[in-house]
Amino acid sequence: MKAHIKEHPGWFHRFDAVWTPSALLLASSGKERVRLEGYLPRTDFVAALISGLGRIAFVQKNYPEAERWYDEVITRYGQSHSVPGAMYWRAVSHYKATNDHTVLGKVAEELRGKFRSSVWAAKSVPWLH
Repeated sequence: MKAHIKEHPGWFHRFDAVWTPSALLLASSGKERVRLEGYLPRTDFVAALISGLGRIAFVQKNYPEAERWYDEVITRYGQSHSVPGAMYWRAVSHYKATNDHTVLGKVAEELRGKFRSSVWAAKSVPWLH
């Protein structure tokens, strides 16, 4: 659904939108799962939306589907700002689906190598052994 703030101000209040553009991804239950606020270049926007689909699948405990969405971000949108987060969550999705903890240490090393200053590299530090 697309709405202009001046034409549908009630929707903006209903969803607590504080900045434009705002994109919300809702689960089939109608619960908000992802919020993107502010402009992003097309590649970053699409990558963020796909990551959002991964988030929805993850929250629904559909870990293989989440892993597939995050992998798509990494392989198709490798230059986007969403890649480090997608790498992190792809590994977590794989771990949750398989109980294979080795993937966590591997992705922590990869994040340290490729995205050392990212928040995702910092969040993965406990996985380094």
